[in-house]
Amino acid sequence: MQSTPVSSSSVSLRPLFSLPVIVASLGYFVDVYDLLLFNIVRVPSLKDLGLSEADISLIGGKILNYQQAGLLLGGILWGVLGDKRGRLSVLFGSIITYSLANLACGVVQNPELYAWLRFIAGLGLAGELGAGITLVSEILPKELRGYGSSMVASVGLFGAVVAYFTVTLFDWRTTYFVGGGLGLGLLALRVSVLESGMFMKVQGTTVSRGNFWALFQERNRVLRYLRCMGIALPTYLVIGILATFGNEFGKALGIAEAIQPGRCVMFTYIGTVVGDLASGVLSQQLRSRKKAIGLMMGLTAVFVLVYLFGGISSAGTFYAVCACLGFSIGYIAMFLTITAESFGTNLRATATTSVANNVRATTLLSIPAFQAMKPQLGVIGASAVVAVVCFGLAYWALTTMEETFGKDLDYTEA
Repeated sequence: MQSTPVSSSSVSLRPLFSLPVIVASLGYFVDVYDLLLFNIVRVPSLKDLGLSEADISLIGGKILNYQQAGLLLGGILWGVLGDKRGRLSVLFGSIITYSLANLACGVVQNPELYAWLRFIAGLGLAGELGAGITLVSEILPKELRGYGSSMVASVGLFGAVVAYFTVTLFDWRTTYFVGGGLGLGLLALRVSVLESGMFMKVQGTTVSRGNFWALFQERNRVLRYLRCMGIALPTYLVIGILATFGNEFGKALGIAEAIQPGRCVMFTYIGTVVGDLASGVLSQQLRSRKKAIGLMMGLTAVFVLVYLFGGISSAGTFYAVCACLGFSIGYIAMFLTITAESFGTNLRATATTSVANNVRATTLLSIPAFQAMKPQLGVIGASAVVAVVCFGLAYWALTTMEETFGKDLDYTEA
């Protein structure tokens, strides 16, 4: 189904500013805001609920795992529904689920209920990005898909920056109300969005849609799926370990000023916003998703080496390197666009949505591995081992996958 790439120079850019692209972008904005909110307000919220310093670490980790479990389960659920009921039904269902869960988090009074509400929020948040990228990939001309996915990611990832500043301005309960309110407000825009024409065409046939297990019934399809996940591993190495545990790396590097993980995450996401815009343009100019991701991945490896072994001695330099790391992993939308382009219309949402959340959930493996190796190897050594594994798998995935730039998506999986 591969078609010859076509120049986008003669194609109007107007579709990039259509309502579906705007709704997908704003939806991801709220998604990222809500997804990172617990990470930022974890300590103050649990202190307010009466937990001791020792309990905060234990209970905070438990609640985060509940949220991650929701993401993992939701990635499958919403993906299947996206192919069975439509991309817009997922956008509606996911938005209302995480919005109501976040409003409830604003009035929570005990850690047990807090954990379950974060599970429900994670379940809802799992549907937004995959459905949005799938919809945008199907409605935009193939010459503009790279630009469209970058627009969605860049607007969306800015939600992390807004989350950080919202927390500095308001108490933790108000920040949850803000997130819930933003989501409910987004529903008003979603009402006017039309369903993907490709999905509507397949819906009128007898072809099987949204069968999650079909992804694993053929060797070629399994490998496509694993490669789409593999190329994204360096992104959550940076977000899940290097940025999230920035305070530990600061101490290990001997930086005098205390490093704030919240600021590390903020600077990382600021860089990612710019990087996602750049990678989309780069893929269009190179007429290649693989070459664009390969360049970004190589740049990520360079900045990881600088971060771990570059002798950073000041907080300012440390945060600057976090921003550079963020820029280099700015191919989040690109790896999801490749996923959408790699599967037929009857499995596209299932694959894209589950891949998006499976990659997020890789921290359930990478973080415990990092923690387990720290006593013997130290913070730097443990993270270096995890990095080698992540980059090794990512390189294999990238070099063995097909090029999808300019691919016609109007087809189904047998």
